[in-house]
Amino acid sequence: MDADTTTAPGGTEALLHQLEWTVLRRLDGWLQGDYRTLMRGNGLDLADLREYQHHDDVRHIDWNVTARLQQPHVRQFSEDRELSAWFLLDLSPSIDFGARVRKRTLSTHFVGAMARGLTRHGNRVGAMLYGSEVDAVIPARGGRRHVLHLLHRLQTRPAAKLGTGTRLADLLHRAAAVIPRRASVFVVSDFISEPGWDQPLAQLARRHDVVAVRLYDPLEMKMPDLGMVLMQDAETGEQMFVDTGARGFRQRFEKIAAEREAALMDGLARAGVDALELSTEDDLADALLRFVDARKQRSRLAAGAVGVRRFA
Repeated sequence: MDADTTTAPGGTEALLHQLEWTVLRRLDGWLQGDYRTLMRGNGLDLADLREYQHHDDVRHIDWNVTARLQQPHVRQFSEDRELSAWFLLDLSPSIDFGARVRKRTLSTHFVGAMARGLTRHGNRVGAMLYGSEVDAVIPARGGRRHVLHLLHRLQTRPAAKLGTGTRLADLLHRAAAVIPRRASVFVVSDFISEPGWDQPLAQLARRHDVVAVRLYDPLEMKMPDLGMVLMQDAETGEQMFVDTGARGFRQRFEKIAAEREAALMDGLARAGVDALELSTEDDLADALLRFVDARKQRSRLAAGAVGVRRFA
């Protein structure tokens, strides 16, 4: 990604056209048009009931029918032909940070590429937008026009006000109430938030196929020697001068960053979700190809695997 192009020359249509040529063409070649390899089937409809067999999942037992017939019966489901995907978008103040490309731009490009890739094959996408609260819900619909509408909303959205802090748990709780049927859910955030988001994320993952799309800028991990600089807290707006030339300061900065990283990975592991990490220096197409490859191999992973699967 070579430039910060949240609002591309020519507007939303130009940005989507750019994503279709630079990202989706490569994805199409890898997937050969089969976007079901990217996400598991989501909507399940009850198709039939039959007697329980020893290999059946006990979670599918219909206890009402079992009690009535005095014989264990399980529910059989048929999968929807269409997929439904939701983007839970953290657009709090820290998302506007980036040395060369803002995390907000990266978020917009990710959503545009994924949404168009899915809708091209008859699937639906929706979104929830969070600044200091959930202030917009875009219902799940299909088609290129809908993707253009979603991108336009993201491109024209003003920056969030400083000083309120981020409570990612609020977005996750709202999503659990709003998304009616099983779906693929992408939580797109830098996860710079007040604590307590891991439990609602785990609750969301019990019903939906959830991927945490973690956005970051390398400067958030390691501070270069820039001399005396004015730094601003991306969430609160608080400012202070710091001497980045001081080795001790840089060491403390990297130690805090490493601790925050460990806490984040621990929270995602507790929630039991996959993590796709996107750097502002990443080539988006390359990152998505790695993600697609990892999802293709997901069935090979042990069902009881411990820890978070990171697709960086």
